[in-house]
Amino acid sequence: MTIKYWLGLYAVLIRSSVRSGMQYKFNFILGTILAALVQFAEFLMIAIVLNKFGAIKGWSLHEVGYLFAVMTLSKTLYRMLANDVHHLEKYLTTGELDQLLTRPVPILLALMSQNFRLMPAELLQGSTILFWSLHGLHASGQITWIALPYTLLAIIAGSVILFSIGLATAAVGFWMTRINELQTLTEDSAQTAARYPLAIYPAWLRSILLIVIPVGFVNYVPSLFILRGEYGPWLMPAIALIAGIVLCLAMKFWKFGLSRYQSTGS
Repeated sequence: MTIKYWLGLYAVLIRSSVRSGMQYKFNFILGTILAALVQFAEFLMIAIVLNKFGAIKGWSLHEVGYLFAVMTLSKTLYRMLANDVHHLEKYLTTGELDQLLTRPVPILLALMSQNFRLMPAELLQGSTILFWSLHGLHASGQITWIALPYTLLAIIAGSVILFSIGLATAAVGFWMTRINELQTLTEDSAQTAARYPLAIYPAWLRSILLIVIPVGFVNYVPSLFILRGEYGPWLMPAIALIAGIVLCLAMKFWKFGLSRYQSTGS
């Protein structure tokens, strides 16, 4: 079957998941408001620190806002399109994964279409901060209009990288079952760290955030060219290539882990 067929099937499953979730509109509205408040509070804390000290290792408030926004939007795309990859532990401990295995669709596709999340608060928050950051940087003459398409490419590649990290972490669950603490390290903590310029961290931590858990390629590395003109235009295609390589490796590891999965009924 073709990729077009599977994408069409994924869209059908997503629509079904959205209709199911919207039956609880109050929960959706309340969750949206709370998510917006959390996102605002996180960036407000960064803004207060930078307003007091002026810059972090030479990175201005607009530049740090850019890093924050690109990471937020990349993470939002990943969590919207594949939310339950992050919640695989629940499927492993309750036996729900066995039910998905009985469906006539690839297990990953079935998992990705479960509990689809509309995340308007995160999209609005990230887009607003991104617009504010780009506007400020453009007004100061630091960037030109070409930064916008490069930024869109960075967000798409970033969402692929974050999905790959999440998928590889989830695959560890086929052996460990309990992976919440590991996800806190590889996803939550790593993404929070990458919202700041990696230049502020010691060399060993930068290496981890670029090689072991490559969240640095989501926003920091692209920003070196987009905001500062370092390295050259070749950097953006290179990041897209890295995203593709990381995705292929994560898919292979997922398939290997799935082949070792032992059903709860076995």
